[in-house]
Amino acid sequence: MKAAFLEATGGPEVIQVGELPTPDPKTGEVRVRVLAASVNPVDTYIRAGIVAMPLPKPFVPGCDLAGVVEAVGPGATRFKVGDRVWGSNQGLLGRQGTFAESACVEEKWLYPTPAGVTDEQAAAAALVGITAHLGLFNCAKLKAGETVFVNGGTGGVGMMVIQMARAVGAKAVTTVGSDEKAKLARELGADVVINYKTDDVVARVKEATGGRGTDVWYETQPPTDFDKTVEAMAPRGRVVVMAGRQARPVFPNGPFYVKGLSLHGFAMFNLPADEQRACADDMNRWLAEGKLKAVVGARFPLAEAAAAHRLQEENTLKKAGTLTGKIVVRPTG
Repeated sequence: MKAAFLEATGGPEVIQVGELPTPDPKTGEVRVRVLAASVNPVDTYIRAGIVAMPLPKPFVPGCDLAGVVEAVGPGATRFKVGDRVWGSNQGLLGRQGTFAESACVEEKWLYPTPAGVTDEQAAAAALVGITAHLGLFNCAKLKAGETVFVNGGTGGVGMMVIQMARAVGAKAVTTVGSDEKAKLARELGADVVINYKTDDVVARVKEATGGRGTDVWYETQPPTDFDKTVEAMAPRGRVVVMAGRQARPVFPNGPFYVKGLSLHGFAMFNLPADEQRACADDMNRWLAEGKLKAVVGARFPLAEAAAAHRLQEENTLKKAGTLTGKIVVRPTG
């Protein structure tokens, strides 16, 4: 099979594209013909060696996939040959990734693709959607009628947060950095859009909530100023963090506890399959109903996997501003 792979960590140039043996599914696995995969920042961190993970050699990168089951291993019972599936959590913790024509995946990490939902949409929504859902509902217990503020509403996770908040009857407030991105955030369902370059974010959040503050602050960026976050919170509000491994912001202990706030942190790949499947069930319903969509900003063939990683890295680490939405890679088709 054709695959993108690397023998050692480094820059995007370490990614090779060539032939690897087609894997056979082991106990509890199915083999998926990968019709779409997507790129996430964590993929680039693992490839670069910034995030240490056990890596088989050669290592195929990629967390997300969508495609068709082409073989079923011993003991695997949830899917049959020909079923359309999507999933995430590959290319992590020693598992091979999805930048290949075929991928063997433990069936617990796979979900049925709803009729009418494209493979591209399913793959592009996978990791970012599960991450958004875990933060909103596992951690913050968001309810209808509440307000969620998401910092970075046109990032991969931020776009999912806006749509999921609206899907459950919550109000979504977000930040963007341009008029073009403000338009997109409103199209996705944001009730209030704040330009962080020109507006006072805390003042606008309070204005949007009648002075009360936001019930949930979903931080998609490495946190830098918890004073502003705490100031913008409603009593008993919940703060969610899921980025910034090296971030060491000052923590305003007094205002935090006086307001009765709580702080929740998580890494998606550390959470068990059954918790993530609950996210996928909601996502499948919303995808089928048209309440959830992934915005695709760039598409690459498998042969240009290194270029796909380079584009993601330029925008995540270097803030190039040349990408809005997800990057999709087509291993086959």
